[in-house]
Amino acid sequence: MPLPEFNPSLTPHEMLQLGVFEGKYLNATLDEYPAEWRDGAKLSSVANPMLNAFKNKSRMSLGHWKSQGWINEQDPLGWFQWYCRYYMGRRSEDDQRQISRHRAFVRHSAQVLKNGRGDRNVRIIQRQALLQWAHDPFPDVTSLAGESSFKKVKRVFGSSAR
Repeated sequence: MPLPEFNPSLTPHEMLQLGVFEGKYLNATLDEYPAEWRDGAKLSSVANPMLNAFKNKSRMSLGHWKSQGWINEQDPLGWFQWYCRYYMGRRSEDDQRQISRHRAFVRHSAQVLKNGRGDRNVRIIQRQALLQWAHDPFPDVTSLAGESSFKKVKRVFGSSAR
């Protein structure tokens, strides 16, 4: 069965630079990924919500993910671990499920678009969640010609992140 279209707005490295998963998500497996992914990444040995782009607590426990059936044995840390490995070229029997989960998450983008008004301080929980699923957290801000989602996020935050 062919895979559905999969075009995340952000690369894993960009996500780590912008601040995802309270800086702690990949600590146990960081050596598995390219060393350059650590360049500019916001990482911590303990979960620190202040490292998130929107400075909010944004993750559920791994136990919760397991209880919901969201974890596949091959990627015991969940979607982001799967995405990092997929990005690096691995293909697996779980690709269809994970891509479908990613695509379903875009519904939050519509809510931010409708209610966000281009204000980076509005709907910050949904914006952080979009970022953690490699979606543009600012669908309510117009991109400049040729501007990537990563550059747009940096522009919206300006020199002083929240």
